[in-house]
Amino acid sequence: MNTFKFIPLILLTTFLMGSSFAVVKIGLPYSSPLLLAALRFTLAGIIMAIIVIILKRPHPTSKESWIKLLIIGSLQTAGVMGCIFLSLRTITASESSILTFTNPLLVVVFGTIFSQIRYKYYQWIGVLFGLLGVSITMGAQIEFKIGILFGILSAIFWAMATLLAKKWGAFFDNWVLSAYQMLFGGLILLLGSFTLEESFFILNSNSIFILLWLSIMSSIVQFAVWYYLLQKGDPGKTSAFLFLAPFFGVLTGWLLLDEPLYPSLIVGGLFIIIGIYLVNSNFKQKNNLVQSTIKVNE
Repeated sequence: MNTFKFIPLILLTTFLMGSSFAVVKIGLPYSSPLLLAALRFTLAGIIMAIIVIILKRPHPTSKESWIKLLIIGSLQTAGVMGCIFLSLRTITASESSILTFTNPLLVVVFGTIFSQIRYKYYQWIGVLFGLLGVSITMGAQIEFKIGILFGILSAIFWAMATLLAKKWGAFFDNWVLSAYQMLFGGLILLLGSFTLEESFFILNSNSIFILLWLSIMSSIVQFAVWYYLLQKGDPGKTSAFLFLAPFFGVLTGWLLLDEPLYPSLIVGGLFIIIGIYLVNSNFKQKNNLVQSTIKVNE
């Protein structure tokens, strides 16, 4: 994909991911966590499903294809979001964010093991730099609690969904994939809300605005762009840019919630940039190009 097209899109989707933490925090007084997540993705899925039907986008024609959509939705939406909210019962949002956004490292690990995708040593170093940058940015001090397990599971679910979206996504229309994985995941979260928490939702103008923002911008737009990028690029490299999401989360927390900015944000941001550069570099290709140029000149 053209760099000038890729960069704006990845910045948009990671900004929407990161800013959603602040928006959700603003909305929590109006709703129980799992119910807010369920309404967000169910509404987004319904809107998207209506759009793809009206536009006559190509839908799956086999039972196996619908099952694949259900699996992606159960992992990406229900699994990730469910584990994040469950982790927040015993650990902080910063700790949960750090654990969740370790999924790019898991994408590289799982991609190497299960998909035979080969990454260079400097790309692995880049992922580690990114993880360190996230830790510094969020200022985490993680202690062993049950929430850590849910945080790790959220990263595992996200990594699995990323690789499956790359493997199966080519067989689906981008909008259809986004619509039904959100709808299926939202319905699963709705069931979880009724069974795992005391559900409530206070209906007023603020809660409606927050729900619409989360459903349209932070879900429909974010997922559509995300799946498009996954299909057009390497899942490990694309996922590396997820390190920007908690960075944007801190910034929007400062702007919307008056949360303090720390020097660690700047230092962590530099580590994130270095990690992204290393993961997305191809020094071998550059070296081969240089050697070829030398041979031609000789």
